[in-house]
Amino acid sequence: MMLIRPIRMDDLDQLEMLAEESGVGMTSLPANHHVLKEKICASLHGFSSNWQEPGDESYLFVLEDTSTERIVGTCGIIVAVGSGKPFYSYKISTMVHTSEALNIHKEFKALHLVNDYQGVSEICTLFLTPEYRKDGNGKLLSRCRFLFMAEFPQRFAKRVIAEMRGVQNSEGRSPFWRNLGRHFFDMDFSKADYLTATGNKQFISDLVPRYPIYVPLLPEEAQAVIGEVHEATKPALRMLEKEGFQFEGYVDIFDAGPTIQTYRDQITTVRESQHRVIGEILPFVRSEKYIISNVQAEFRVCLGNLLEQKDGTVSINTEAAGGLQVEVGDAVRFVPFQIKVQ
Repeated sequence: MMLIRPIRMDDLDQLEMLAEESGVGMTSLPANHHVLKEKICASLHGFSSNWQEPGDESYLFVLEDTSTERIVGTCGIIVAVGSGKPFYSYKISTMVHTSEALNIHKEFKALHLVNDYQGVSEICTLFLTPEYRKDGNGKLLSRCRFLFMAEFPQRFAKRVIAEMRGVQNSEGRSPFWRNLGRHFFDMDFSKADYLTATGNKQFISDLVPRYPIYVPLLPEEAQAVIGEVHEATKPALRMLEKEGFQFEGYVDIFDAGPTIQTYRDQITTVRESQHRVIGEILPFVRSEKYIISNVQAEFRVCLGNLLEQKDGTVSINTEAAGGLQVEVGDAVRFVPFQIKVQ
């Protein structure tokens, strides 16, 4: 079966392989042994603590094919972005210049450097190895984070964002960076991305342009990718849009990929998930598919079959119960696998 669980230190080697596979632009999953080890340590600390309010912790989950014990995907949550450091974005605004004497009225877009998202929660690090991009694995990997938020809402900020990877060519080069960032930072995109991924962000504060960037002054290839996503990121964007995330005019300062946002309690999976006690575990349960989690510190999520009973309990199938490590009398949280678009 496919099982979501918290990352462990003995997953480090496989996490490194996923990082290598993800390529340039996956800032939160750098191919760096030391940084990935630190991320695992931070996640272990987050899961082992009983946080009652948002702080500087983070969580990292993995998707395991239990038949082979292979780690085939990962996803994460940062509880409060920019803890102790600015969290920069460009905000797209419309500027208007008018000359009544010449009867000229001009509207154009501009990029303003802001840190409006400081302290919000961020879902991040979503990567699934290509051969497993089937059978709903991507949806399971993405939505598991929202069941975790639903079960432990006090750990997270009220607003949640997701930074989507921007447009790059087949060699990992960003048109936006090539025509803007490179002139201020004097390095290629891959180096800037790597420095950010490994926590070396001081150079951003030192070198980022502070004044508005007038979009019409940029080359057309740079203008065309502002707010657009990498081809491989489009499925993830569609999933998050179904969850209620929206683009509000903020883009990444490196590749101009969109940052989308919503409120924690308005996320579809959070809002529609239910918390019930298991009344029985059966070898086979005839039902639609559900995304089901336990509610323990060793948080686990899988796809399974589930039926709600008249007494308020639920019946789940044996395989799901085994994966979640739950028994009759334990509680689970669940949501239908198929999102019903309103």
